Amino acid sequence: MTAQLAAHSGSLAADAGALLAAYSTSTGEAVQFWILGTVAVIGALCTVLMKKSVHSALCLAGTMIVLAVFYLANGAYFLGIVQVVVYTGAIMMLFLFVVMLVGVTAADSLKETIKGQRWLALLCGLGFGILLCAGIGNASLTEFEGLAQANAGGNVEGLAALIFTKYVFAFEITGALLITAAVGAMVLTHRERTERAKTQRELAEERVRANKQLPPLPAPGVYARHNAVDIAGLLPDGTPSELTVISTLRERGQIRDVSDQAIKDLKALEQRSGERLGREGREEEAAK
Repeated sequence: MTAQLAAHSGSLAADAGALLAAYSTSTGEAVQFWILGTVAVIGALCTVLMKKSVHSALCLAGTMIVLAVFYLANGAYFLGIVQVVVYTGAIMMLFLFVVMLVGVTAADSLKETIKGQRWLALLCGLGFGILLCAGIGNASLTEFEGLAQANAGGNVEGLAALIFTKYVFAFEITGALLITAAVGAMVLTHRERTERAKTQRELAEERVRANKQLPPLPAPGVYARHNAVDIAGLLPDGTPSELTVISTLRERGQIRDVSDQAIKDLKALEQRSGERLGREGREEEAAK
């Protein structure tokens, strides 16, 4: 009897210890939460408040990395790796590269094309806030199993069991919404051609008939200080050639003019070359 009571007391103590560990927070976890949570909130605010879209994308990528650290710290290893590889590594970097290549300037139109979209966004934000408060309240008032029991059969196995059993309909609906959004984006960006596209031969024949730029266009930055796409190439006399820069940058006014500096550098180079040649010529005459 005494042995049974001791064993029962030991199991109760173990259960109480596990329950206390599940509901308590260590000092390291608290420090990690407050530091990284502050960084995540600042990154989220900068994502909304930054004027340049490239900076907003970088702040959002930083916030996603912090979320991945939170997932890993809470034992959700699969979600943490997916957060880094898929969202931060693939989607955000793709968005960042697209923004850097296409470019967004202050000259772009900020006029709302959909009436009432600000009120709709405010309503959606309010609904999301209500759902977030409800989720936090539910997690605070109800008991939870803890990380040890949730990951007893493995983190990936436990997540798969929840997705394909308890939350299978929500998972399928979310997948259908994502597919619909992808198809809608392709439909909105697709443009039907009203006429047949001209072939390379026809375009070349038109240039020959019009006597307009028969050879290929020169590359940007030729005879310039560097080969950046926003710097016009310089002709041998130092004047910039507009044909070396694409028309998009030319219309946006994003072409950097370095012709004056390049001419000064060329003159200085010619002067130094002349002085050197003259000095070498005098040395040769003196040697003779």
